[in-house]
Amino acid sequence: MEMIKFLDLYKINSRFDIEGRIKEVLDSGWYIKGVQNEIFEKNFAKYIGSKHCIGCANGLDALNLIIKAYGFNLGDEIIVPANTFIATILAISQNGCTPVLVEPDIDTYNINPDLIEEKITPKTKAIVVVHLYGQAVQMEKIWQLAEKYNLKIIEDAAQAHGAIYKGRKTGALGDAAGFSFYPGKNLGALGDGGCVTTNDDELARKIRAIANYGSDRKYHHIYKGVNSRLDEIQAAILDLKLTKLDEDNNYRRKIAKYYLENIKNPKITLPKTYDELSHVWHVFVLRTKFRDELQKYLLDNNIETNIHYPTPPHKQGAYKELSNLNFPISQKIHNEVISIPISPVISLQEAKTVVDMLNDF
Repeated sequence: MEMIKFLDLYKINSRFDIEGRIKEVLDSGWYIKGVQNEIFEKNFAKYIGSKHCIGCANGLDALNLIIKAYGFNLGDEIIVPANTFIATILAISQNGCTPVLVEPDIDTYNINPDLIEEKITPKTKAIVVVHLYGQAVQMEKIWQLAEKYNLKIIEDAAQAHGAIYKGRKTGALGDAAGFSFYPGKNLGALGDGGCVTTNDDELARKIRAIANYGSDRKYHHIYKGVNSRLDEIQAAILDLKLTKLDEDNNYRRKIAKYYLENIKNPKITLPKTYDELSHVWHVFVLRTKFRDELQKYLLDNNIETNIHYPTPPHKQGAYKELSNLNFPISQKIHNEVISIPISPVISLQEAKTVVDMLNDF
């Protein structure tokens, strides 16, 4: 049997005339902050339902730019889920702020809104919500807490391009949002890339300047900025691929529905979703106490898998100061999760093979 890849990026990208878009950029002779960025930023903002989109170098930079532009710094606390990818927490600590970790909901893997208020102190400035694995966070209680305590809501939407919560897309559910366009994302570039979306005119103006060496116009620097820009080639490719994002997300939902309805193995816990449109299935994550055995068994049967993520941030060497904290739900998730193939190009026959193998495990 031919290997069922976890993610076939060549096959995904071969559906588009990427060479044509690259030639457009090459022929233009303009490769940084040009018309392709303008077009993509306008189209992505419209897609998300936000006033502004500011392209940047990657998803970590997007979160960094938001926190930097808000002026949060030493001593300020930012609430964040305990089981996110480490980049979310890096953006907080790299700005001198203190990450305050909150346990996830064991069913959705997203931050548990019921556990946030007890972590709010006079030093709290913001809540970072991570739409993990592609599922939008249930925002009602978080909106209420933000209003009650005058907190900013920052979305880490790196895995949830196109997910919808109560009629609004991720990226337009808080005060500002960071997106990643890493090649494996639902909307992926052919290299690194990211953006910030927001409805805040002043924040957008400030982020655009900070990302360009702190400059609001050439050789005029009003902030101690950074160099974080989305290049023209990646912007052109992303704008092309944006035209198929909803179609691709709907296909992912079709595969996910097949998995949910047909995987029947008592050793395996399936993911849960509260609304079909709220999840874009960036990854399809199972849980099992027999993860290592399952991963080996699937690989022996020509099925690639991945683990998102094997070690929680507070147990990483980079955050030794958090290592004495105990987050049993987060740790359980990290110990048991395994991601199986899902993408816009996996066939139904391949999905059936994955199901059959899982049911036989």
